[in-house]
Amino acid sequence: VGVKGLNHLIYEIMDNSIDEHLAGFCKNIWVTLNADGSCTVKDDGRGIPVEMHQKGISAERVVLSTLHAGGKFDNESYKTSGGLHGVGSSVVNALSNFLDIKISRDGFIHHDRYEKGIPTVELKNGLLPTIGKTRNTGTEITFLPDDTIFEVTKFKADWLKSRMHESAYLNPGLMLHFKNLRDNEHEETVFHEPEGIVAYVKELNKGKEVMHAPILYKGVCDNIDVEIAIQFVDAFEENILGFCNNIFTQEGGTHIAGFKTKFTGLINTYARDLGILKDKDSNFTGADTRNGMTAIISVKHPNPMFEGQTKTKLGNSEVTGIVSNIVGNNLKVYLEDHPKEAEKIIEKMSMSKKAREAAKKARELVLRKNSLEVGS
Repeated sequence: VGVKGLNHLIYEIMDNSIDEHLAGFCKNIWVTLNADGSCTVKDDGRGIPVEMHQKGISAERVVLSTLHAGGKFDNESYKTSGGLHGVGSSVVNALSNFLDIKISRDGFIHHDRYEKGIPTVELKNGLLPTIGKTRNTGTEITFLPDDTIFEVTKFKADWLKSRMHESAYLNPGLMLHFKNLRDNEHEETVFHEPEGIVAYVKELNKGKEVMHAPILYKGVCDNIDVEIAIQFVDAFEENILGFCNNIFTQEGGTHIAGFKTKFTGLINTYARDLGILKDKDSNFTGADTRNGMTAIISVKHPNPMFEGQTKTKLGNSEVTGIVSNIVGNNLKVYLEDHPKEAEKIIEKMSMSKKAREAAKKARELVLRKNSLEVGS
């Protein structure tokens, strides 16, 4: 119920619009922080279905007031989606003082409203009333968080902008429009990143000494899309970010594991083939090979299995092999086609290995010295 949970309300609604984009129906998302503390999320997708549901009321009402009723359970609606349990929008509704929704679909604007999760608009024969005609399609949701549930009800604009920018990097064809209408905070900005995750890697490495142009790998296997961008910088740090269906997997998961294992294995094989690692030398460790690496691994999966509702770790076992194959096929080609860059990268790994071994020796020396002193 803190600020993180508060902002998450916006992300839940925004992720539904991004799913419309992934399905090929939405090009723009508008997110507005209104002066009264509410937030409006609007898209130009197909619009939430409004026709009669088998439960005898409009499908929109089922989606917004029933748990596990999202389009993510109907395999026809979405090939991939960030939604998992179909609880997102209905939970936002339950945690809001009011939620107002306008759906542009089939030539009309359909309207519904809830207060504390309870519908206040009367249905006509189970269907939503219309408040006008339109040629557009899309969904517009405005909601005000419930101040009896949340400790703070002021959305954090910086976090929201950061999340929107991240979504723009992961979806090169999407435009995200941010507007802040709160007192003394007026601001408008558009996030659009046609270069995708390559631009993201460049942004993360801004101001650092880069060793080569970003490398981009793409591949599809069993309906699972994988995109990987890598760039090394002249620093001893590692920055690997993983995403599944646009959701940042903070704790990693099978996509990151597949990438790391294959990358380390291939680099060791390459270094031995070139004679950089001699027979008597030990292999590079994973940490050696990733020193100075910035990487983004983005996976689009039709049926993601996350660990926990907050979706911070990806659990699909088949993803490990798929990411591993894509890295294997592409990295080999890159190393062979770019010998100069490959040499610089491997040299960096050798330095890392030497530093690690020297540190280990020094540590052992100190320990041995201490035990001798204790002994004497």
